Amino acid sequence: MESPGPSVRCPVQEQRARWERKRACTARELLETERRYHEQLGLVATYFVGILRAKGTLRPPERQALFGPWELIYGASQELLPYLEGGRWGQGLEGFCPHLELYTQFAANAERSRTTLQEQLKKNKRFRRFVRLQEGRPEFGGIQLQDLLPLPLQRLQQYENLAIALAENTGPNSPDHEQLTRAARRISDTAQRVHTISQKQKNDQHLQRVQALLSGRQAKGLISGRWFLRQGWLLVVPPRGEPRPRMFFLFSDALLMAKPRPPLHLLQSGTFACQALYPMAECQLHRVFGHSGGPCGGLLSLSFPHEKLLLMSTDQEELSHWYRSLTLASSQKN
Repeated sequence: MESPGPSVRCPVQEQRARWERKRACTARELLETERRYHEQLGLVATYFVGILRAKGTLRPPERQALFGPWELIYGASQELLPYLEGGRWGQGLEGFCPHLELYTQFAANAERSRTTLQEQLKKNKRFRRFVRLQEGRPEFGGIQLQDLLPLPLQRLQQYENLAIALAENTGPNSPDHEQLTRAARRISDTAQRVHTISQKQKNDQHLQRVQALLSGRQAKGLISGRWFLRQGWLLVVPPRGEPRPRMFFLFSDALLMAKPRPPLHLLQSGTFACQALYPMAECQLHRVFGHSGGPCGGLLSLSFPHEKLLLMSTDQEELSHWYRSLTLASSQKN
């Protein structure tokens, strides 16, 4: 009697089985994380937003600045959760998409929320006491309000990753394939808009910080509207004499050179006086030496139509960072 041969494996069936396993795992992760997210949204909505409204500890404009559309985001999660619990992922995520604008609004308000929280904790004694009291509740498990406020933006990134994974692991013949594909696309578009908003807010913070470091009438409005890349000390090598340390601020379109104000200056100690602003679109950049990655530093040559700069650093790694950033800025020609 012949023994039965090994069963023939079908590549198509194996692929479908892998898709189904990944899909089930992703769906389970989406459901479990949504439950936790919904719970945390509810804690903030109940113990902070709702009680602050009832007690009047914060005026409505301040409360709105701090929490933005938090309660509406909480409501959107409440709507989504039953669909996920029932395994109707495509229908649930596509129905959730009209609420994505709330996340864009939340991102646009994020910096205002952060500064409002800092200001109110600093100057509003009643609010400070209230926050400490609420954060001490066992429901929060030691998590502070400042750590809960970024929650919707963190969740949006999770929505994008999980929605894409669900769509990619759902067969084209599945009844919710088109719904998941459309939802993943809309969530990704929203996540990209939110990322752009976040990058602009970070850049604005850098510009405000740099502007505060620059003193004198010449510096006013000098960096407005620019994109910050990096800053640091470099040695300027003159045709004659010793190298001079200067602070450089690199933006996407310009390189600003500044020298420190005297430490005993009555009003402007700790700030910098702008010496020159070089347009990076006109820059020819060369690495004179410092290619080997050794400990001896290096020298960069920057040629502009009416001036040439030789910049030196004794830190090879720092010089490499500058070279890459300058290369990026000089390549962005109009």
